[in-house]
Amino acid sequence: MYSGLFDLPWWGYVLAALALTHVTIASVTIFLHRHQAHRALELHPVASHFFRFWLWLTTGMVTREWAAIHRKHHAKCETEDDPHSPQTRGLRKVLWQGAELYRAEAKNAETLQRYGHGTPDDWLERKVYRHSVAGVSIMMIIDLVAFGPVGLTIWAVQMAWIPFWAAGVINGVGHFWGYRNFDCADASRNLVPWGVLIGGEELHNNHHSFATSAKLSAKWYEFDIGWMYIRLLEMLRLARAKKIIPTPRFGELKLTPDFETLQAIVTHRYDVMTRYMASLRRVCADEVERLKASHAGRFDVTALKRWVLSGEERHLKDGEKEQLRDVVAHSQALTTVVTMREELTALWARSNATREQLLAQLHDWVARAEQSGIQQLQEFSLRLRRYAA
Repeated sequence: MYSGLFDLPWWGYVLAALALTHVTIASVTIFLHRHQAHRALELHPVASHFFRFWLWLTTGMVTREWAAIHRKHHAKCETEDDPHSPQTRGLRKVLWQGAELYRAEAKNAETLQRYGHGTPDDWLERKVYRHSVAGVSIMMIIDLVAFGPVGLTIWAVQMAWIPFWAAGVINGVGHFWGYRNFDCADASRNLVPWGVLIGGEELHNNHHSFATSAKLSAKWYEFDIGWMYIRLLEMLRLARAKKIIPTPRFGELKLTPDFETLQAIVTHRYDVMTRYMASLRRVCADEVERLKASHAGRFDVTALKRWVLSGEERHLKDGEKEQLRDVVAHSQALTTVVTMREELTALWARSNATREQLLAQLHDWVARAEQSGIQQLQEFSLRLRRYAA
């Protein structure tokens, strides 16, 4: 019986399968995700075409479809229009049927028209790469020639790898379980602090907070193997990162915030809100405990804490927000925390306010924080005036 060009021990076939799927994962995260969907880096035509060709062989995915669906996911995240949110569709649905959700959305002409701009539209894309069955069939033949009958198993693993890990685990578990570095508006989570198995995509909260960053790691202990590959490509002059996650910098305490302080706060808004939540968590917990005695059974403690500190409303049921506002009204401290949080986020919300008006709002915010009588809020206002561009 033909045993293939490479006669390997059993563990050799396992390593071969892992190596082949890893190249596919790297192609998805570097080319489809960071380069095409978010324009976070530029790629040399040689590198770009290699990734396109490899993805055609190993996934059959069409670049325009993938980029459009992913951009819509960011634009409509955690809403009914999100193509694959476990918050609206359920974790089991996204985890085990993520590929089916992808294929269903790929048939939506409106999604492709609105979100698929700027993707490759050359002769190869129109005439060759659009035929997904042809690509994966060629890959099956290559695997059979290289590894014999075992090649069919390796090919099956290749075909299942992206649908499960990317469409299922990242889109599903990555919006359900894990830790958060940044208090962004959606439910994204970092699965683990080392992004190796799925090319760095494990650091999903970091990505959703800074979608246009070519680097997905944010903390010193986090590792993004996709970023390592990008740096290697940069050394070979085959890539150039355009933007990475900004690292907060702190300078001398300013008596009065200036335009530089305002710009630094807007740039590092996710870090600002994360620190705001951390600073006032104790105040919130103490006040909630005090209110429980007089409002027994009238509110969800966890929901109240989450809403007071971050304004997160996606888990609230109809009428629950009004109920929480009624509870907060019985606490001057919680009312202050909510008001100051809403006014702080208004500094970077889209509005017609001028820089001068925003700076005036910041001055007023700092002054009222210092006069609030809440020690943690007063200390936070000092930190806010140390943010540097």
